[in-house]
Amino acid sequence: MEPEPAIRDALLAAVPSLRAFAISLSGQVDRADDLVQDTLLRALSNLHRFERGTNLNAWLFTILRNLFHSEYRKRRREVEDPEGSYAGRLKVQPEQGARLDFEDFRHALALLPPDQREALLLVGASGFSYEEAAGICGCAVGTIKSRVNRARSRLASLLNVDDVEDLGPDRMTRAALQGIG
Repeated sequence: MEPEPAIRDALLAAVPSLRAFAISLSGQVDRADDLVQDTLLRALSNLHRFERGTNLNAWLFTILRNLFHSEYRKRRREVEDPEGSYAGRLKVQPEQGARLDFEDFRHALALLPPDQREALLLVGASGFSYEEAAGICGCAVGTIKSRVNRARSRLASLLNVDDVEDLGPDRMTRAALQGIG
């Protein structure tokens, strides 16, 4: 939709003062030009909201100021990386492996006898001491230690965990995260 000629002329007449204001806000000519362009685009797309007879320049300056502050808040959380070197060093371990490992663990935990599962969850997951777990289960401390040990051994067997290297990401994922490959 084409704005009426009087509004179009007023918008064009406001450009130099909008540009000066944008330069004073941003301190960069190219950034200021982008702000002015964004302001005019926003004004044209929202021209139906402008109340005829009010101050068009004030309305445009308000739009520009709001755009500047919105972008400032957004850019404050961004990191300058024009060469892409920072982004090139970022590495994140894939999440799906952890989810699959957790599902395997839950399945293996469900396969444990109830007394071993209970002892393991009290000591390993809930943080109770062997003595406290024994008191909760109403048995000797040695019995709890034995149940926890058997539960850990059975879980390791069910999950095919032979040593600490089997925990966490596999060798290929670790190599990719280190940039070896």
